[in-house]
Amino acid sequence: MRNLKDITAIDFQKLGGLVPAIIQDVATHKVLMLGYMNKEAIEVSLESRKVTLFSRSKKRLWTKGEVSQNYLKLYSMALDCDGDALLIKAKPEGPTCHTGADTCWDEDNQNSLAFLELLTQVIQERKTQEISTSYTAKMFDKGINKLAQKVGEEAVEMVIEAKDNNDDLFLNESADLLFHYMMLLEAKGFTLSDVSRILKDRHK
Repeated sequence: MRNLKDITAIDFQKLGGLVPAIIQDVATHKVLMLGYMNKEAIEVSLESRKVTLFSRSKKRLWTKGEVSQNYLKLYSMALDCDGDALLIKAKPEGPTCHTGADTCWDEDNQNSLAFLELLTQVIQERKTQEISTSYTAKMFDKGINKLAQKVGEEAVEMVIEAKDNNDDLFLNESADLLFHYMMLLEAKGFTLSDVSRILKDRHK
């Protein structure tokens, strides 16, 4: 998969000026729909950051959600190895299918664990923001020792809540611990994928 940097690299000739575009949820990795794009649709999508396709039946451009307001917020666009198909990652602002289903295959668009990959990207983006506007940037600015200390504090708080019967508090403390642990991993140059790889190797 190659990130789209140059529209001229796309082979529009095989389908008479169109290329198929697979739309995938950036957070859940679920395939939402399949559409077609011409050069103009790609340009409009990149400029507006809303997925815009070419309707083969109406013979015109159409922005997904222009009637329902269920837009697909564009995150990335990549070209396949043959240069004749696109993979678009987007954030759906409501159901994608015209039937009201989450996807055009009538699947529930759920995958909570896949959200952690998106959260990793958010941490990477926010660590360089102004510390006055971003808690994440503020924690990175304090240095790795402070981050490590914060992970320890959150771990203790989670253990304390584990001994009680308030599931809501326990889960919230668990979320705090995981978030700060992910920041510590980023500070060390790693992600949850690196940890997952070790667990996978141990499972063999």
